[in-house]
Amino acid sequence: MPKLFLVTGANGHLGYNICLFLKSENYNVRALILNNDDPKRLEDLGVEVVKGNVTVPASLTSFFAVEDPDETYLIHCAGIVSITDKNLELLYKVNYEGTRNIIKLFQKYGLFKMVYVSSVHAIKEKAEGEMVFEPEIFNEKDVVGEYAKSKAKTSSFVKKQAKTGLNIVLVHPSGIVGPGDLGNGHLTMMIEDYLNGYLTSRVKGAYDFVDSRDVAKGVCEAALLGRRGESYILAGHRIDLKQFFDTLRQLSGKTTVVNILPSWFAKLFAPLAEFYYKLRGKPPIYSKYSLYTLQSNANFSSLKAETELGYTKTPFADTIKATIKWLYLEGRIKNKKVKKYIKDNY
Repeated sequence: MPKLFLVTGANGHLGYNICLFLKSENYNVRALILNNDDPKRLEDLGVEVVKGNVTVPASLTSFFAVEDPDETYLIHCAGIVSITDKNLELLYKVNYEGTRNIIKLFQKYGLFKMVYVSSVHAIKEKAEGEMVFEPEIFNEKDVVGEYAKSKAKTSSFVKKQAKTGLNIVLVHPSGIVGPGDLGNGHLTMMIEDYLNGYLTSRVKGAYDFVDSRDVAKGVCEAALLGRRGESYILAGHRIDLKQFFDTLRQLSGKTTVVNILPSWFAKLFAPLAEFYYKLRGKPPIYSKYSLYTLQSNANFSSLKAETELGYTKTPFADTIKATIKWLYLEGRIKNKKVKKYIKDNY
């Protein structure tokens, strides 16, 4: 019987790209989405869609019921990504308790292998200039921010379960950017707001940004080739925000250069920025935590994933171009000059 992949969080930015990649490789895919999610884009891929919630184990019975557990792989990427320290109860309920539920069911149903999608934020920061590699131990006390703590705590739990014999692998993506984000993640919102003229200023800083399609492929490679109990960093390219916005400007036909906000000003007005995006019904594109992150050491090494999994990285400009094109096709670019430029040049 051919391999079956179960994917949680399948309507999310990464989850959708995972399903897209798996279907391109002709694998059977069963996708878990929330009850109020629209299944259409997954069904259009030929994916079997099941509705449920990782925080409610009783809702997951049909998702886990498979004919051949020995040929079934579970990819767990359902989770909350947050750059604020709000809604902490839900954050831990989904990221930590939800993962505990998934592992219990993975064990109960005797599935062959599981990949847990963690984050580089779960990894203790190194001194500036040092390379960051996969750690053996995760500790929530070693990281900053509640999102990072939730991922570190969960990663520690997952590692311990793997040591008991469960066939589980961990992956740690950096800042995911690229096509496929219907959930309005803060990086997607940053690009969209710049293209539409809402975003005219930026802060100084840099981070490692990775293509959503590269991470999706890397996750699937980890499922097939990753070693039990091992962690794999899936990073991209460390990009200064000046280069980030210069690339956006060049690939969108815009002529205006964004202003640079002093760090003290950005920190002072971060709560107002969060409130502004809340009024718009959108997640914030920056907060005190994201400002901290942009000043942190983002020298993440993907050497282990490259060596053991065959992991590869898309050039940053290609990622931005694909994101712009996807936003255009989704009707999310309202700026007439940018729309015309894309229509004429893409």
